[in-house]
Amino acid sequence: MIGKVLRGTNAGGLLRYLYGPGRANEHTDPHLVAGFADPADLEPERRPGGSPDLQRLTGLLAQPLAALACQGRDKPVWHCSVRAAPEDRVLSDGEWAQVAAGIMHRTSLAPQGDDLGVRWVAVRHADDHIHIVTTLARQDGGKPCTWNDFYRVREACQDAERWFGSRSTAPADRTAARRATRAETEQAARRGWNETSRAALRREVCTAAAGAGTEQEFFTRLEQAGVLVRLRHSTTSPGQVTGYAVGLARHTARDGGVIWYGGGKLAADLTLPKLRARWHPPAGRDPLSAADLPAAAVRAVLRNKVTMAAQQARDEMGFLSRLRGAGVLVRVRFSETDPGQVTGYAVTLPGHTGPEGETRWYGGGRLAAGLTLPQLRRHWAQAPGGAPERGAEFRFTVPERDTIYQHASRQAAQAAEHIRHCSYSDPAAAADAAWAAADTLHVAARALHSPILRCAADTYDRAARAGHGRIPRRSHDGDSLRATARLLAMTDDIAEDTTVLTAALIANLAALATAVAELRQAQQHAAQTAAARSAAQHMNTAMIQAQSQAPRPAMGEAPRREEAARGAGGARSDFPTSPSAGLRAPVRQAQTVPQPSSGRSPLPPKRAGPRR
Repeated sequence: MIGKVLRGTNAGGLLRYLYGPGRANEHTDPHLVAGFADPADLEPERRPGGSPDLQRLTGLLAQPLAALACQGRDKPVWHCSVRAAPEDRVLSDGEWAQVAAGIMHRTSLAPQGDDLGVRWVAVRHADDHIHIVTTLARQDGGKPCTWNDFYRVREACQDAERWFGSRSTAPADRTAARRATRAETEQAARRGWNETSRAALRREVCTAAAGAGTEQEFFTRLEQAGVLVRLRHSTTSPGQVTGYAVGLARHTARDGGVIWYGGGKLAADLTLPKLRARWHPPAGRDPLSAADLPAAAVRAVLRNKVTMAAQQARDEMGFLSRLRGAGVLVRVRFSETDPGQVTGYAVTLPGHTGPEGETRWYGGGRLAAGLTLPQLRRHWAQAPGGAPERGAEFRFTVPERDTIYQHASRQAAQAAEHIRHCSYSDPAAAADAAWAAADTLHVAARALHSPILRCAADTYDRAARAGHGRIPRRSHDGDSLRATARLLAMTDDIAEDTTVLTAALIANLAALATAVAELRQAQQHAAQTAAARSAAQHMNTAMIQAQSQAPRPAMGEAPRREEAARGAGGARSDFPTSPSAGLRAPVRQAQTVPQPSSGRSPLPPKRAGPRR
């Protein structure tokens, strides 16, 4: 049973609609089932033509407003429509009267035993729903309180479900995203859009927030996705950003202005303060540290960050500053003859160490030939007016991407195991991992270009959120999933992906959603359980599709390909490329030159030895 609260100004117009035929002649036998007095005495009389005379009933409802001792409200008419599920049995007028009285009692508008509450009536013109109409003025001249009336209506509906054995619905815990209004839905249908602007913006904001590590990167990702962004600044500190709103150029009002949606209007966890809590971990610890990343992934991430910083910087100082701002550790090399001259640099991620525990550094030349300091200086000098040159979009090589997919699969499997364990021991300890799993799903759907995964991520959102907009306490598993999402966000530029690793990643994400479904079931959250299970089903479908599209190697080729994939990532990154490859073009995979046949069986490929 669902209740929806609306506010208006004209009680008479609302009653005329409720007693009328409806917009599509769906109103049958309109009559009162309950009210502030005996419904039989309040029922409007019929005119000779059969139409109801609503003047008396409208006057009775409006009388307390005229006698209101204090200033009235802008919208003094309180309207609540209550609908039963299609599979529920048809309630009698007396049972609907109990539902209406329970709502008025729960909201404290007309508590039981209080004869001086607001005046109200309940109109029934269909089998499955009623409409409660009241004016917000008590009969003793006071003003009623409507604070959190929607939540009280939700509680009253759940009470009615238990009384009459109706279908159980979810509580008003703010885990569901904000629904599109009827006007938005009809506008999308008229213009031929596949979805409403609110739904499209929510997905873009979720994906950008999951792939970003900072606030500025979040706004940059939104703009790159074609989303318009408007920042809200503090009135006391004009330089401080306190909120944001997003919109689409296609979605405009009658005057041509863009229709904006604040983050809180999309979902409870998309406000700027809650996004900042996601980006800024306690004690300044960056979730995208190298502690849990394989060496090949660390190298790929560093090449990504150095390339982006070089494209955005104007000079050497700005380049080093952007690297440090991106969470990269930087070590500068000085000339032996001129100690004040910088001749090179090396970078690493926090926690990236070698076998003996020493920090592993990568010079720019080890990442790509075009990322040495002399090459970067030449690039900045050639840029017109010192302006940063955007260059080509950064791309990972296929072995680097496969390494990241393998790492993401492992992290998803570990998080699923952690959530299953907490489901039976401490469900609250798994809340952060369940929330962070939504980031991984949204980014994976974008990186793999899968409409099925996109639907799964949208469905899973409700299962991820904690009740009443609360932010879960951060955990190691949650941070690992957020770091995984940021890694996957870097690989979303590969147009086609049909590897076996893709199917394995989707399978582990489906297992993660299933584990969250078990967690929500243990917490007795039916709606969130259903959302997680539905997402897992979508992902199982996507996994089957990925398996069918993955190439199948010939007999005997699989072991050699796997060995080559393991060793190719590091060696290929060190292979000399064109002077500006790190800035202008992706590092391409070296092609094998075919050798003439000698009649002998081919020798196995040699593995690269350690570099000096």
